[in-house]
This record gives sequence, structure tokens and C-alpha cells, in this order.
Amino acid sequence: MELKMIIVEDEATSREILQNYLAKYCPQVKVLGEASNITEGLELIKKHNPDLIFLDVEMPFGNAFDLLDKVPDRTFETIFVTAYNQYAMDALNNHAAYYLMKPINIDELIKAVEYVVEIKQKENALEGQVLKAKTTKAEGKITLPQQDGFQVLNVGDIFFCKADDNYTEIYLEHKKILVSKTLKYFEDALSEYSFARIHKSYLVNVGEVVKYRKGKGGSVVLSNGKELSVSASKKSTLLSYFQ
Repeated sequence: MELKMIIVEDEATSREILQNYLAKYCPQVKVLGEASNITEGLELIKKHNPDLIFLDVEMPFGNAFDLLDKVPDRTFETIFVTAYNQYAMDALNNHAAYYLMKPINIDELIKAVEYVVEIKQKENALEGQVLKAKTTKAEGKITLPQQDGFQVLNVGDIFFCKADDNYTEIYLEHKKILVSKTLKYFEDALSEYSFARIHKSYLVNVGEVVKYRKGKGGSVVLSNGKELSVSASKKSTLLSYFQ
């Protein structure tokens, strides 16, 4: 699969190195243009409608997040390339499919491109299809600890779980239950069922997903109408649940 790609990076040397690496190690990538700042980057996005952007975080007159905020309905994937690792968590949780540190490691570059190819292939395979989960409705029960004991809940009644610091909000069809356990606890507890971690804040019952949207990083719509964001780094895992 060929990926249409642009580079947004203020350092000419860095752009040249990345171009050379991509040409040598990632033949599935077709570079359509380069930009040295946000304004030029936006022009290239409008002109080429790329599949992928290699994006430096820190640039003159703004940063990568400023550029992405100006493209609210984006369908492209983003790989951040930067010397500043303090942006990594925000990038992976909200914006980026992959995060590369300078100087670029060739193996990591190849993995980043292959990951985006995997996402695009899975999205294309589901394009125009009615979403159908590979697994049937979750059957089983889970106990929710409470101050005076515990509550027993049918796993299939859970639409999604949302992180709230060291607590988790459990969303059912008509109510919400707050539990003094982390989202990671429920991710582990529900691992044998079809629940997917789609974001740092969300664990979703895949059986309740009725629509997937590619815009602005991606989102899912549940059968109750609730729409939840999907982190770019979690897309491949989510899409693997469908056929």
C-alpha cells in the first residue's frame, strides 16, 4: 500500500535526512512535499490531502499541536519527529500514531511507517461496511467493590468505562457507577471479554460499537449514541475486533 506523505519540519538538514531514510527504507511512502512552518504545512495539507504527515513539534511561530488544531476534520495519520520527549504522552494519547526522537532510529522509523500502513489497510477494509464485531455479546459477571461490600454486574450491560484519576466511571444504559479502582484494573478484569482500550480515558465494549469515524484522530459511536475519541496509537487494536 502506498502512503501519500508530507514533511513539516523547520530544519532543512532534518528534512533531508528524513527524505533519504524514507527513500531507502520505506519504499511504500511517497513524499509529496515539504514545509518549514505551520502556514506552509497547512497549504500542503489542503493541496495534497495526505495519508501521513511527519511533523516536528517545535517550530517557529507555533508548534505541531497548533497545526493539528487548525485541521479539525483530519483523516491523515501523524508521526511526530522531535528532540523534545516531554510531548510524548500528549502526542500518543491524542494526536500521533507514533513518536520518533531525534536522531531518528531507522528501525523505529520502519515500525512507525508499518504501523500507519496497518491502520490504513484496516480502515480501507472496513470502508462502507456495516461494522460487525468478531466476537458475540459479552457474557459473564463482574463484581464492583463498594464501601459496604460489592455489586454484581452483567459484563454485557457495560457500554464503556471512563478513567477518573484513581476511580473509574462505569456507564450502563441508563446510569453511571463510580468505582474506586483504576481503569487499568478494569482493563485487566475484562481482558477475556471484547473490551478494547481505545484511549487513555476509555475502555469500550466492542459489541456496542455501531460506527467508526476517521476524522480528527478517530472516534467510535456506541449503540446508545455516545461518541468517544480513539487515540491514534490505539486504532489498530480497535479495528482488529471487526471484520
